[in-house]
Amino acid sequence: MAKIGNIDLGNFPLLLAPMEDVSDPPFRAVCKEGGADMMYTEFISSEGLIRDAAKSLKKLDVFEYERPIGIQLFGSNIESMRESTEIATGANPDLIDINYGCPVKNVACKGAGAGILQNIPKMVAMTEAVVKATHLPVTVKTRLGWDDNTKNILEVAERLQDVGIKALTIHGRTRAQMYKGPADWTLIAKVKENPRIQIPIFGNGDVDSPEKALQMKNTYGVDGIMIGRASIGNPWIFREIKHFFATGLHLEKPTVEERVAVCRRHLDFSIRWKGDTLGVLEMRTHYSNYFKGFPNFKDYRMKLVTSNSYSEVMETLEEIKKIYTAELV
Repeated sequence: MAKIGNIDLGNFPLLLAPMEDVSDPPFRAVCKEGGADMMYTEFISSEGLIRDAAKSLKKLDVFEYERPIGIQLFGSNIESMRESTEIATGANPDLIDINYGCPVKNVACKGAGAGILQNIPKMVAMTEAVVKATHLPVTVKTRLGWDDNTKNILEVAERLQDVGIKALTIHGRTRAQMYKGPADWTLIAKVKENPRIQIPIFGNGDVDSPEKALQMKNTYGVDGIMIGRASIGNPWIFREIKHFFATGLHLEKPTVEERVAVCRRHLDFSIRWKGDTLGVLEMRTHYSNYFKGFPNFKDYRMKLVTSNSYSEVMETLEEIKKIYTAELV
């Protein structure tokens, strides 16, 4: 059983990774329906929260149907992280997560995200400040190290546990690798095997199929798996993995009708949360992913990404359902 503080996540939970510009409440809603056991907000700037920046405050929105849900914070200033933890706690999530894994230049090169992997004492001090600033469980997501010469995750895991974190998710790459090359789970397994480590250890990186998930579970002994990019346009990956674990069999792939239905629900959530205009506009990045691999889809894709109204998108989705249900039978 994986437990984060008092949050019981059951046997081998599947977590939805926090992804900037992806894991907003509408996307989280369809992933929850698809079987995700635990989810996180997009990462939120601690400085943005303190300044009351509208974009940062909006990301604090969490809903009852999403629980358990964690708010993920990032920053390079310890006092700002402490203050933003207090603000985030007021939004009533189930836990606070600290992002020590984001590799992108404008985050990492300012000493936030994976950038803090170059300063482990500061990372420990920041984590301790966050733990002390909230009554909620605090978790961390990080990487193996800054580069191949500093894969210090074994030491980091012990030190973060010592200052009070309740779970650790490890992405099996260094910051230098970004998202390139295969993720290395062997060090994740070593953290898990360390007799000093008493908190759940979740693995992240390259899990894009039920077979891969089972391989990671059986080979590396982690307490659960976090799935990121493989869930985009594919929110049912969680239930597919669970079915495969339970039966050794593959669930039938979603039909055209199911894909259209989930895409519609995603759009409906998007409009409810962002309003008519923004709700339609910000769904554009998702359409291609829902219909990946559909033959001769270019014209429909163009229609979807140039439609400005809900009714236009709905008409196109109805057309896709009709045409491709007939074609792909």
